[in-house]
Amino acid sequence: MTSKRSISNLSANAIGPSQIAWFRMQRHHLAEKLSADVVALTRDVCGLQAQILSAAFLQAWARNHAIRRSEIESGLWKKRSLIRTSLMRQTLHLVPADQFRVYIAALRNSRVAGAFRIMRRFRISDEEAADLTQLIMETLAQGPQARGPIRDAVRPRVSKRVRAWMDKVWSIMRLPIAQGLICYGSGEGNEVRYVRSDQWISTKPLKISEEQARAELLRWYLRAYGPATLGDFAHWSGMPAGEVRPLPSLLESDLEEITIGNTACLLLREDLEAIATATGETNNVRLLPHFDPYLLAHRAKDHLIPERHYKRVYRNQAWISPVVLVDGAVAGVWSYKIQRKELIVAVETFDGISKTVKTRIAEESESLAEFLGTTLGAVRVLR
Repeated sequence: MTSKRSISNLSANAIGPSQIAWFRMQRHHLAEKLSADVVALTRDVCGLQAQILSAAFLQAWARNHAIRRSEIESGLWKKRSLIRTSLMRQTLHLVPADQFRVYIAALRNSRVAGAFRIMRRFRISDEEAADLTQLIMETLAQGPQARGPIRDAVRPRVSKRVRAWMDKVWSIMRLPIAQGLICYGSGEGNEVRYVRSDQWISTKPLKISEEQARAELLRWYLRAYGPATLGDFAHWSGMPAGEVRPLPSLLESDLEEITIGNTACLLLREDLEAIATATGETNNVRLLPHFDPYLLAHRAKDHLIPERHYKRVYRNQAWISPVVLVDGAVAGVWSYKIQRKELIVAVETFDGISKTVKTRIAEESESLAEFLGTTLGAVRVLR
């Protein structure tokens, strides 16, 4: 069992919503304009959400305005210090290459089981699934390839059941990706190429059990998103409750259980002082892009946004709107377009904003224009 402390006994300063917000913003490099590189940023936030790769680039920019797209692309495709693959919640993420195998070990069991469940609907046996994976690996042995050529190479060599399944699914790489055997190489959209991870990642295979990897992932998560419940961690990671439930006992000496409102939450013991004293300059403004990880880590979102505005951010089909973050809470949504080589930023606030916040939105927009390689044309703020 983790040790328990009431929030009033935790520090001379009561830990309230403000301290929690500033703590999380500091861990996300959103409280100050620091100069952490893209690998450090990605490590600290437990991965950038990269279903849309351009959104991941903007997630990095939001945390360090000095970062440039070329630096991120170099980390992905030249230095290979970053890896893009499907991880938490079956969505694409960028993670540091030296953490890739821990993420895979932690998430492999449930994700592989999910892939097998889908294949069994087509009466595909485990042996047929394993044979398909082997064929994909053989096809990629000569180097990175796009989805189409991979399908064309393996299709004539599989059973009728597997071909029927291939005709119904968008990607046949789900199983080897879940197993960590392949990941995403260079390219975006339909141009992306898949690669064998043993040919792409230079770090040596890591000997770590699934249980140890899951405990380490919980540690990373709490460092970035604590205080949080096990339910929050399961929601964020996509792991089933049965895999999550035993983890606190593995980290017993490192965890504290504290009460936030009426909810028992977990926090790393080493972070107790940092959260109790967390503070920052008011009117802190950041423009967070689509699917920003800061918005995705907890099951309940009332600490971020009033319920009446919830659907303006968390939309249908798991679509997450870009938001204006003010002092750690969502104050509105925004969008941009480039028109006649100028950046036009449109902001819709929920309850109105101060002149200071408007000024800082304009400053953020200037930085965004520089990141995008253009000039700022206009910032339009609507309530």
